[in-house]
Amino acid sequence: MKANSRAGSTPAARRQTLNPTRRAMLNIDHLPLPYVEMDARGIITRANRATLALHHPEQGELIGKSGWDLLAIDEKNRSTAAFLSLMSSGEGPPVILRSIFDRSGKFRTYEIHRSIIHATGGKPAGVRMIFMDVTERRNALEEAQRACQWLESALHSATDAVILTDALGVIRSINPAAERLCGWSANELTGMMIDELLPILACPSGDRTVLNLQAMLQLPCNGMAVVMTRERQQIEVGISTSPILDKNNGSVSGVSAVLQRVERSTKNRMSS
Repeated sequence: MKANSRAGSTPAARRQTLNPTRRAMLNIDHLPLPYVEMDARGIITRANRATLALHHPEQGELIGKSGWDLLAIDEKNRSTAAFLSLMSSGEGPPVILRSIFDRSGKFRTYEIHRSIIHATGGKPAGVRMIFMDVTERRNALEEAQRACQWLESALHSATDAVILTDALGVIRSINPAAERLCGWSANELTGMMIDELLPILACPSGDRTVLNLQAMLQLPCNGMAVVMTRERQQIEVGISTSPILDKNNGSVSGVSAVLQRVERSTKNRMSS
């Protein structure tokens, strides 16, 4: 009996004796992610340990504080209006992103997952929220977007025709110079097989065989070629292809082809 009494006094055993509401509150307090509850006025009524650990001490007591005081100034007005509209409609709230001043002394980006707290009778009485710090993820995404924009600008500015394909030969991007050379628009070519809409015919041997994509995937190719345009005109070009390598694992993910038109056409060259 004595042993049973001691076993029943352990923290785990004591939690089992709690009512479901109290047990849920205790579990929330130990969540690794910040958890906050606000009433219908936007006043913080509850915060778990993870939230308190992130709270900047210069902002004073968190409980009883307006949730808007933690946001960046440019986000306060629209966040307040959106919250009051949510309390009025009672509709399921979407996931949102907000910049919050935390213990780091900086504004960090948090993804906020929310659900409505309903009072007796179903009227919205507040909102419960879980916060996920996505600052690094957002920064990486923005950096990738900037890199893509830079690449698009570089391709658009290039005077030589540039065609990018994936490892299967599907065209993923072409620049304006390639559009002018081939007579096809980027929208028409993107997503199509390069040898279907833009057959590149081998020039030096005169056998007019299509260049081997697999060979271009393995080694850079340089030389002369004849390109068949949309108008079925054969244009002589200098061609330089190179495999596109994945910087993380070194695998080949596609081919970059640069085409430069030779001033004289194949027909003129052959007749001279």
